[in-house]
Amino acid sequence: MGDSLKAIIKNEEKKKVGDTLLPKFNIEKTKHIIRKENIKRLKIKKKEKKIRKKERTEPLVPKTIETQREPDTTIVANIPEETERDYETDEFGSYFAKEYEPKILITFSENPVKASRKFAIYLSKIIPNSMLIGRKKTSIKSIIKSCIRKKFTDILVINEDRFEPNGLLIIHLPEGPTAFFRLSNMKICNKRQVKELTSHRPEVILNNFTTRLGATVGRMLGSLFHYHPDFKGRRVVTFHNQRDYIFFRHHRYKFLKGKPALRELGPRFTLRLEWLQKGTFDSKCGEYDWTIFGRRHELETSRRKFFL
Repeated sequence: MGDSLKAIIKNEEKKKVGDTLLPKFNIEKTKHIIRKENIKRLKIKKKEKKIRKKERTEPLVPKTIETQREPDTTIVANIPEETERDYETDEFGSYFAKEYEPKILITFSENPVKASRKFAIYLSKIIPNSMLIGRKKTSIKSIIKSCIRKKFTDILVINEDRFEPNGLLIIHLPEGPTAFFRLSNMKICNKRQVKELTSHRPEVILNNFTTRLGATVGRMLGSLFHYHPDFKGRRVVTFHNQRDYIFFRHHRYKFLKGKPALRELGPRFTLRLEWLQKGTFDSKCGEYDWTIFGRRHELETSRRKFFL
């Protein structure tokens, strides 16, 4: 017992000696010093930023997948003369020359579900001079022939799977082309939005269709609407392409104290091009300008490869 008491006393004496030797540590002072150093660093960084802004001639471009996309020889901006010539002679040249007014037929599959019918009704309200007709058991080829006789300019066929619309087929008449889009993220209008839909012809915005293929798809979508919009209605239809996904939005705009304000009317949906075919629809002997089949490997291995 005596030895253990002596050891405890010695340890306590050592602690006392250690406390006297070590300097007292003031936490508040060190915090104050660290704050001062941080403030100095921030001031230096701000000065450096100002100097860089003065020296910089061009604004910095943020690093995104779009800005880092792989170079494409078919981008329209790189070959303006060729694209202008092609625009004059392509299938949509007469529309953009205002030689005819678009007349659209909207139909669906043989026994459409409720969602497909609703979607077709809203499309007929958005697209001016459009007619909604039930297809029943009529084939697409016979529909094309009768539409050409009745001078329709385009046919829209809503495809469905698992009781939901999942595809949109657009056939330009009389000589094509034909495009099939995968339809997703569809949101139908509510009761308030339906009441606000008017018969005014909307303005059309085609955004970010940069390649030759994208220009063809954009012109095809734009030719569904009349080239003379009614500005009194203040309706805008937007097709925005981002990473080969085409987002459709329908808005009404107004100006509040000189600033524009948007109100979505709906419906909204997303399109993804599956294939583009020359001429009118022909599933057996049709010649394809572009198809996504066989390009899955390119899409999966490179996130910076875009076609539209």
